[in-house]
Amino acid sequence: MTDKSTEEAGKSGKTVHVRSATPADAAATLAIYTPFVTDTVISFEETPPELMEWRGRIQRAMGRLPWLVLEIDGVVRGYAYAGLHRARAAYRWSVDVSVYLAPDARRQGHGRRLYAALFSRLRALGYINAFAGVTLPNPGSVGLHEAMGFEPVGVYPAVGYKHGAWHDVGWWSLRLQEPDAPPTEPRSARHHG
Repeated sequence: MTDKSTEEAGKSGKTVHVRSATPADAAATLAIYTPFVTDTVISFEETPPELMEWRGRIQRAMGRLPWLVLEIDGVVRGYAYAGLHRARAAYRWSVDVSVYLAPDARRQGHGRRLYAALFSRLRALGYINAFAGVTLPNPGSVGLHEAMGFEPVGVYPAVGYKHGAWHDVGWWSLRLQEPDAPPTEPRSARHHG
């Protein structure tokens, strides 16, 4: 699997690349994420991370799970990543996934593009399930996840309090591949092409 894929972004003629993130992408990805923290309930973080903390998140992810960025004409306009679903050992074949796009990159298929690349890498690493939590209501995110094959599995009612209100979070599940019994251990992103 090559690390960089190039596609034309429809009729716009702009070049789109999806590639592995590096610590050098921290400022660009944090700039995309910060408004989700400060202005919405999409993220339950209440204060945007500092740049060094954010860079550390990318560095830690690079060792285990994929963190991808989407570039449009060489400028980072989105990212997607996977994190461990839970810490206990028996969950190690399952991940939680997220995708974030800059406002000018939304509703152009870039979320699907990022997720398709992320899921391909997760399958190659041996992961079985991907889960996504969505603060409700969020029809755009629900639509993206269901278009990618996720199925709803439940709602945590009033699970988070932010911006003066309680919020529900819906959970969606995607089977990345059928499991073996006994399963093969998932591989590290660091050692995968």
